[in-house]
Amino acid sequence: MAGTKNHDYHILPTDPWPFILSFSALVMTSGLALFMHEYRFGEYLLIAGLLGVLIAMYNWFGNIVKEAHEGSHTPVVQLHQRYGMILFIASEVMFFVGWFWAFFDFSLFPSALTDVVGGQWPPKAIEAVMDPWDLPLLNTLILLCSGTTVTWAHHSLIHGDRDGLKKGLWATIILGLIFSAIQAYEYAHAPFVFGQNTYGSVFYMATGFHGFHVIVGTIMLIVCLVRAYKGHFTPKQHFGFEAAAWYWHFVDVVWLFLFVSVYIWGGAGAPVH
Repeated sequence: MAGTKNHDYHILPTDPWPFILSFSALVMTSGLALFMHEYRFGEYLLIAGLLGVLIAMYNWFGNIVKEAHEGSHTPVVQLHQRYGMILFIASEVMFFVGWFWAFFDFSLFPSALTDVVGGQWPPKAIEAVMDPWDLPLLNTLILLCSGTTVTWAHHSLIHGDRDGLKKGLWATIILGLIFSAIQAYEYAHAPFVFGQNTYGSVFYMATGFHGFHVIVGTIMLIVCLVRAYKGHFTPKQHFGFEAAAWYWHFVDVVWLFLFVSVYIWGGAGAPVH
């Protein structure tokens, strides 16, 4: 019969949400730029764009979940979804590579930036740095534990243990929230501020964007928890959870690099707060 599907690929129907999401992202970033430069109506564009992004994401992702329940996500489609998530995480890796590059450029060659850092690292303006063996170490242990709990949840799902899946997700979400709370407390009591010098700027940009990724990852896991209670995931079809788990492990690994390079090595020899 003409039009009969005789392949494993998913031919997507016409969907306006990808375009709406892209346009909303353009409006949001434009509004942010205007707001930061104190242009008129910048904050309104920022809010409108953000609302558009959230609405588009909710509807687009909802359609993807619906397609999974309808059986459109065949093994071939799931494989390609995994490829897409791998490429997304790879792009996020390169994002953080940029911050690490800036940090090591400043710290390894301070003599070339005498006017900026005073020929030393940390710069002379930094009277004290974060004590890596205090809250940063605690947050490191928390993230490492969260990596084990999300693995527990994944293992439970694969073996049909839905109770273990829920408990593992609950534990991971709680640990993620605790991490964010501790980092917020750390920022509130930091001995230096953002924008004062290169050390403060790179420190807050690198750790702050990581903290944002932790929040995003926590939201992804909360969505997975809600879906787990609705019985959406099966041992053979659970890409949504798998993508969230991969993202969470990525967040863990980035933090380990931040802890070693920025907190321990980057502040070596400077007084601690």
